[in-house]
Amino acid sequence: MSFRLQPTPPARPNRCQLFGPGSNTKLFEKMAGSAADVINMDLEDSVSPSDKEIARKNVIAAINDVDWNTKRVSVRINSLDTPYWYRDVVDLMEQAGDRLDQIMIPKVGCAADIYAVDALVTAAETAKGRKKPTAFEVIIESAAGLAHVSEIAAASPRLEAMSLGAADFAASMGMQTTGIGGTQDNYYMLHGDNRHYSDPWHWAQTAIVAACRTNGILPVDGPFGDFSDDEGFRAQARRSATLGMVGKWAIHPKQIALANEVFTPTDAAVAEAREILAAMQEATARGEGATVYKGRLVDIASIKQAEVIVRQSEMISAP
Repeated sequence: MSFRLQPTPPARPNRCQLFGPGSNTKLFEKMAGSAADVINMDLEDSVSPSDKEIARKNVIAAINDVDWNTKRVSVRINSLDTPYWYRDVVDLMEQAGDRLDQIMIPKVGCAADIYAVDALVTAAETAKGRKKPTAFEVIIESAAGLAHVSEIAAASPRLEAMSLGAADFAASMGMQTTGIGGTQDNYYMLHGDNRHYSDPWHWAQTAIVAACRTNGILPVDGPFGDFSDDEGFRAQARRSATLGMVGKWAIHPKQIALANEVFTPTDAAVAEAREILAAMQEATARGEGATVYKGRLVDIASIKQAEVIVRQSEMISAP
């Protein structure tokens, strides 16, 4: 462990981030009543250029008028290479109430992108006398974004979450695929006559998790495009959870339950984690640094692993 201790990420559930276009007002109440932990109202990709202005007004009205209960409310603004993003930020900061928790910044390529939005948000907060600081979440969806992921993760104290946007990332990398997440038909190895499929997003996810954990940010897996494939979604989400991600996007309501299922520790996993902690507590009382649990060695590192599961369970079950 470095002398610089790894910061603790925000202690809040982020198992599922539900997306909905700001141009479709019929969805807002349904999103508020869903089981998603985070609501992402979208002003970017799901909104046509002709609807940008009305979508912005819709989202601001929804933030102010809809009962979001305990949900985390986030708005995905347009990317910085468009003429829309500055007005998104200004109008949100001047017209949306304190129920706005986060701004999601898409297609971030370097730390300067975060700086630009941070400067505008900070000025607007000061001018309007806003007491509640607005958090950021960002999407890594380009070659530049992944190349600069460490500096992006350290760019602002407002930054609380980071996701992988698979579709735009694939396009930026020149990947020969039209799939959004999941395994790809042509990404395999041969062993005899058998095909063994690998995960083409694994290395990018790992880089994002490392950058996030280094800076106390929540790493989140992005979209899975085929919402008719429940098992494909589960498989992708389980790989992400194993790598250290805390949740996944839902681009369709049916994906909410799947994400919550995968990113909520099972009762069996929590029970085992508590048993490991108890076994290590007994070993420590005997003056031992390790012990045997169900035929396998557990030590101080095992305590840290078990504590992650227990903390996650307690955080999710807290009122």
